[in-house]
Amino acid sequence: MNDAAAPPAGSPRARTLPAFPARRGGPVRGRTAWGRTWTAAVEEVWPEGEGLRRGRAFARSGRLGPVTFAPGRVRAESFAGDAAHATELTARVLDDAAWDRICACAADRPELAAALLEGTPPGELAEAAEEAGVSLLPGHGDLDADCGCGAPEHPCAHAVGLAVQTAWLLDRDPWLLLVLRGRSREEVRDDLKSELLLRAMTEVAAEGDGPAAEDGEAVGAGAGAGPSGRGPGGEEHAGGGHAAGDDGCAGEEPFDEVPPEPDGRAPRANRAAYARERLPLPELPPLPGPRTGAEEPPATGIEADPLDRLVADAAVRARELLAYLHGAGNAEPPPPPDAWQDTVRLAATHPDPRARDRLRQAVADRAAERGLDLDAELLTEAWRTGGAAGLEVLERPWTPGPRETARARTALAEAWSPDEEAVLTVEENRFTFGQRGPQLRLGRDGRWYGYRRQGGTWWPTGEPDTDPAAVTAGLLAADERNP
Repeated sequence: MNDAAAPPAGSPRARTLPAFPARRGGPVRGRTAWGRTWTAAVEEVWPEGEGLRRGRAFARSGRLGPVTFAPGRVRAESFAGDAAHATELTARVLDDAAWDRICACAADRPELAAALLEGTPPGELAEAAEEAGVSLLPGHGDLDADCGCGAPEHPCAHAVGLAVQTAWLLDRDPWLLLVLRGRSREEVRDDLKSELLLRAMTEVAAEGDGPAAEDGEAVGAGAGAGPSGRGPGGEEHAGGGHAAGDDGCAGEEPFDEVPPEPDGRAPRANRAAYARERLPLPELPPLPGPRTGAEEPPATGIEADPLDRLVADAAVRARELLAYLHGAGNAEPPPPPDAWQDTVRLAATHPDPRARDRLRQAVADRAAERGLDLDAELLTEAWRTGGAAGLEVLERPWTPGPRETARARTALAEAWSPDEEAVLTVEENRFTFGQRGPQLRLGRDGRWYGYRRQGGTWWPTGEPDTDPAAVTAGLLAADERNP
């Protein structure tokens, strides 16, 4: 076997397709544009002959195993009697510059770009690649074959059969040709998205620079004219020089016309400007005095150390939105927290203890403004266990419907120890086991949130879950650890 030529194990781009069963009749040159163009390219490299006819018959025989596509190679096991041989086709892998040209050419064609982003490479992609000077289909000196059968002819019937089945596989999934050339479906689509995004950003920047460029052209003589409005050869330009009249630009003294330099070009400097009297520079500000030990409060009322966290959060949020807009995210990002939620979030998650202390004081102040008789530590712990939904469960009780309450009673009773009957007290969305047992609170998001009593206060405990039995088991285990 030619194992040295096998695709590298675990290659992220490699794809293996199941073997074809034996076929009787039917087309062998492909049914779609991709299959037929592949066959035409192969037949141009390997002219028609007895080897091609025998290879087509071998492709129909069902004696080729699963086919693996990897960058630069297509490989399968060929079976002849009791013997098995490694058969392989090789083609050149396109470099990054070639793929950049393909993506740029595809981006020039909106319909082609849309089809690629939707997941179906049309036949026009091969034409676009040719326009970019890149061939996706194999040509002379590009396609080669190797087989362990030891047959004297080249290519052997096994290699031709593998090339024939490659056309059949391209009928099903044209992306396999791009894998052979070195790119997976995801990589091609990501490259195309980056190219389209870069073009969109460039167009926006160009639109933003447009008015400024027009204003620059309307001013006097532009870059090549002097203050008199004369061009490089001394000619006058419409709108140049003192377009505002004899008095010059508004608010400025008129400059005397300066003759051009002896070589006929515009003057390199305005002599009148240099002839003006020099004005004195303003006085330097006083040097700062020695620093004292006391830190002055910030002038804006905003401390500096939380800002890095806010910038990082904004970057993460922007990345999530971009990923969702470009189809990389599975779900729409949640809405950003409001000012109250964000205060609690920062106090619960900020890594700097100095900032946490100030933020928790801000949480306490805002809680008092909202009429909440809740400790800042309790509020931040609710955020850490359940985020915005966990904070809402702590703040605002609500009453589930009768059916939902009945289902919850049944589920919680089954989750309790089988040796004793669960004594449940239900108050709104809060389900308490007995007098000293744990408590579960049902959130509006359908998840259950565990609470344990500590010093007369219910504290959120553990991770929320849609299964009340899992939350109950976690609470009971915590009670056993901390009796």
